[in-house]
Amino acid sequence: MQLKTMPKKKPLSAGRAPLFLFLCQMISALDVPLDPKLLDDLVQPPTITQQSPKDYIIDPRENIVIQCEAKGKPPPSFSWTRNGTHFDIDKDPLVTMKPGSGTLVINIMSEGKAETYEGVYQCTARNERGAAVSNNIVVRPSRSPLWTKERLEPIILRSGQSLVLPCRPPIGLPPAIIFWMDNSFQRLPQSERVSQGLNGDLYFSNVLPEDTREDYICYARFNHTQTIQQKQPISLKVISAKSSKERPPTFLTPEGNESHKEELRGNVLSLECIAEGLPTPVIYWIKEDGTLPVNRTFYRNFKKTLQIIHVSEADSGNYQCIAKNALGAVHHTISVTVKAAPYWIVAPHNLVLSPGENGTLICRANGNPKPRISWLTNGVPVEIALDDPSRKIDGDTIMFSNVQESSSAVYQCNASNKYGYLLANAFVNVLAEPPRILTSANTLYQVIANRPALLDCAFFGSPMPTIEWFKGTKGSALHEDIYVLHDNGTLEIPVAQKDSTGTYTCVARNKLGMAKNEVHLEIKDPTRFIKQPEYAVVQRGSKVSFECKVKHDHTLIPTILWLKDNGELPNDERFSVDKDHLVVSDVKDEDGGTYTCAANTTLDSVSASAVLRVVAPTPTPAPIYDVPNPPFDLELTNQLDKSVQLTWTPGDDNNSPITKFIIEYEDAMHEAGLWRHQAEVSGTQTTAQLKLSPYVNYSFRVMAENSIGRSVPSEASEQYLTKAAEPDQNPTAVEGLGTEPDNLVITWKPLNGFQSNGPGLQYKVSWRQKDGDDEWTSVVVANVSKYIVSGTPTFVPYLIKVQALNDVGFAPEPAAVMGHSGEDLPMVAPGNVRVSVVNSTLAEAHWDPVPPKSVRGHLQGYRIYYWKAQSSSKRNRRHIEKKILTFQGSKTHGMLPGLQPYSHYVLNVRVVNGKGEGPASADRGFHTPEGVPSAPSSLKIVNPTLDSLTLEWDPPSHPNGILTEYILKYQPINSTHELGPLVDLKIPANKTRWTLKNLNFSTRYKFYFYAQTSVGSGSQITEEAITTVDEGKKAMASRQVDIATQGWFIGLMCAVALLILILLIVCFIRRNKGGKYPVKEKEDAHADPEIQPMKEDDGTFGEYSDAEDHKPLKKGSRTPSDRTVKKEDSDDSLVDYGEGVNGQFNEDGSFIGQYSGKKEKEPAEGNESSEAPSPVNAMNSFV
Repeated sequence: MQLKTMPKKKPLSAGRAPLFLFLCQMISALDVPLDPKLLDDLVQPPTITQQSPKDYIIDPRENIVIQCEAKGKPPPSFSWTRNGTHFDIDKDPLVTMKPGSGTLVINIMSEGKAETYEGVYQCTARNERGAAVSNNIVVRPSRSPLWTKERLEPIILRSGQSLVLPCRPPIGLPPAIIFWMDNSFQRLPQSERVSQGLNGDLYFSNVLPEDTREDYICYARFNHTQTIQQKQPISLKVISAKSSKERPPTFLTPEGNESHKEELRGNVLSLECIAEGLPTPVIYWIKEDGTLPVNRTFYRNFKKTLQIIHVSEADSGNYQCIAKNALGAVHHTISVTVKAAPYWIVAPHNLVLSPGENGTLICRANGNPKPRISWLTNGVPVEIALDDPSRKIDGDTIMFSNVQESSSAVYQCNASNKYGYLLANAFVNVLAEPPRILTSANTLYQVIANRPALLDCAFFGSPMPTIEWFKGTKGSALHEDIYVLHDNGTLEIPVAQKDSTGTYTCVARNKLGMAKNEVHLEIKDPTRFIKQPEYAVVQRGSKVSFECKVKHDHTLIPTILWLKDNGELPNDERFSVDKDHLVVSDVKDEDGGTYTCAANTTLDSVSASAVLRVVAPTPTPAPIYDVPNPPFDLELTNQLDKSVQLTWTPGDDNNSPITKFIIEYEDAMHEAGLWRHQAEVSGTQTTAQLKLSPYVNYSFRVMAENSIGRSVPSEASEQYLTKAAEPDQNPTAVEGLGTEPDNLVITWKPLNGFQSNGPGLQYKVSWRQKDGDDEWTSVVVANVSKYIVSGTPTFVPYLIKVQALNDVGFAPEPAAVMGHSGEDLPMVAPGNVRVSVVNSTLAEAHWDPVPPKSVRGHLQGYRIYYWKAQSSSKRNRRHIEKKILTFQGSKTHGMLPGLQPYSHYVLNVRVVNGKGEGPASADRGFHTPEGVPSAPSSLKIVNPTLDSLTLEWDPPSHPNGILTEYILKYQPINSTHELGPLVDLKIPANKTRWTLKNLNFSTRYKFYFYAQTSVGSGSQITEEAITTVDEGKKAMASRQVDIATQGWFIGLMCAVALLILILLIVCFIRRNKGGKYPVKEKEDAHADPEIQPMKEDDGTFGEYSDAEDHKPLKKGSRTPSDRTVKKEDSDDSLVDYGEGVNGQFNEDGSFIGQYSGKKEKEPAEGNESSEAPSPVNAMNSFV
């Protein structure tokens, strides 16, 4: 249904009618409405809808587009004439016609010249019903010629003389726009003394020295081509005169005392008078024997130009311009004649007639001189056109009688005189059509009571249908004693009342048939004021409130707009608007004025105003601020089933304005003594419309709140018991879940007593299988929250509804929710279980999903049980408890992390639903590859001796494969915690004990110990230990005595003493000869680095110091070549695992060399130099 509303206050006018209706244009004539559905069905002669202007000036730089658009049924074809002869566009490759259109496009951009296509063009649109023609379109290219070259001599004048600077622009098409500028493209200033004339010349009433310049330049702008042409600059020099002789005015233009001006009706009449003189004259204008038209007269160019717009024949006459200065005045009379190109008095209109009818075409035009009227039919003068017996021409009128379909044609009326012509197309279309009603069916009209109602009935038919209106289904035709029946079919009810509401039927009839249409009328109550703003006088700085309450039709929504002095309210936060009040806080003097409340609906509006007067405040005692006193006099009115109006009287605000009222209610029937929040309203309101629920025994109380706090509650209102009603809502949180394989447990959140809306609250529980064709099974249960359906198939989807009902009726139909009956354990194990080993600690399991029906419940995922059956190493066969991994959803693969290398694992897979696990798949075993071992379980240093340490260890708790060997690395640590050289040692995998010999006594060693498999090295374990010292000193003392008594040792010492003696003698001889003996170089070359000089004072060994005594010794520099220990001479077990190891011994036989399992150098934590021998070692070796 389409909704239409009547205008707020607007009678039917002719301007509205074309939107929906058509009107009878002539006697027995029809106009075709512009309804697209109608036009699609009707045959219609062509009508020109768009064409280029008569005088068509084109841009020669762009393609030429000559427009011609027309409509008709069937669509018309197009042809053109040029200069009165047929224009064959097919013979010119540059000319094309747009598809479905008559518009010509001449492509001169690629080749050709615009001048070639100058001429007069006319378009013809033709179909089987006739031919329409366009105006004569004169096509001319625009022209912007250059100024002719000329030599301009400088102008020299004395101050006070008059001057005219000629412009004389080249003649262009269209004419140029003239303006004067300087070289900087700045417009030259103009005034009463200096101004530009209509012809473009620049006039000086008198010149002054400041007029001197060399760049007076006239510019011509040709807008059509967007070009500007420039005249050669004119030079003017004004010579100052001691005194300029004053003179009365004379006219520079026009010349003489009289002139004549002719203008066409409708144009702008421009009259110009420019005078010279000293001082500068002033121009005045009068019309002889008349007055200048007030609203159409304008003065331009400092009153030198008089313009009258929309000029008519009445503006003809004599106009006088007067130039006046202190020395006299001069007059000039311009005789104005207004001519007129033809203009329409009555233009011909299209005729739609039915066979046998009569009609008239009228073509009346006026002009000066009187235009000549000529008729054409289908573009051919009627004098030479085919004769039509139904047609009779009488000057400007064609009369048709007893027309037939062959009378259909397009007639052209041409009105012309010397100033122009008018051409109008009007067709005569003979149709036989049954009535049609074009107004939309079941349109709804809404009107305010006591206003006019206008019901449309747009129609069409040929012959012209008659229209009748009926009210209701069996009513009689409506007559014009109460109603107004318009010719266009509209029914007008001048004063619509409530009983005017109803259905109205429009019936259209002619001899070919009948059509009818129904529309509906609703009458609405008018909007009126219940409370309107009142005159107020308030003190400056206080607060004022204007109240505005309206009563309106309950189906309309009003909007309230407040205005101040008929304008918008100030944009100030002091102004606040709520539903019924305008509040102005902290009133200021400028707030005084008229305040208007305007209430608007879609159909009507009302307004009321009040004046606010602001006065000075009077002194008041200091206020005491407190919370408000409680409201009182609570009253319930407008008591309806689901609403009530609560009214109260506010208590004292105690000098702090009340900001809001809080309303609470008590339900004495269901929750006696418990007060709940009902609503909040603005502090300016004293009434509230409260929404109520059925079957509740209400009491209300009100509290007031201000900036200090909230008042105590008011006394309770009287009780109000609302009527019982059916529930307006259903239980929420409805679910259906089975607890056993053969049941369905339906649960919901029940309604509370307040929501029950009446006594006897129960629930209708309904269910049926979702995928079956079963009917709903229902049961009514008491006010509970659960119902169990037994005997259901396992895990079947059900649709469930729970509907509330009471003694009054049922709640709205609830939406169905889906649930499932109980689950059972899955029946099938996953198949095709397979394992991919990713690395020694990670594997990926894959399996095929089970059939969905076998799950028998919500698929929660798949669960993998896996355990380590035994270790591939024979050392560890203990059983490890099973591990469980669950993979959510329908995944069919999963990763098993944290596996132990070199182990045999077994796994199986089970499907899981809400009930539990299904059967396990067949066990699937897999092996993990070897990995690196864990650190040895323990490392102990036992039995330390002077030069040996024994290591004991336990194998790694997780060998993670077959151990291939152990790696032992160790290095000494000196007293400053610096690490010595690192020694590598490989130990067979079957060993758990090892003794290191030939170590330094009383030395701390750090050990690094780890195991290896074929994959690589495991984590290391470290330990530190010290060789013994006490027993070692005794052994060294006895060893010294033994060595000192040996003969070889005595001989060695004698040889050393003899060598030293020889060196001293040689040194002495060379010294006596004056030479220098390089002692240090000899010592560096021959001295044993382990033997150091002794201090003279205490006989102990001192340090040999020179510039390089702190540099580290090169590795192995302390090992004499004659003390190298061969591999076959050593009985120590460490030599057996060395590869070309060189050892070093002190004289006491202690081993101080280093072993290396490889020839590459092993890092010793940043310390690669050998530790220097202690003084004790040096002493022992020297004795």
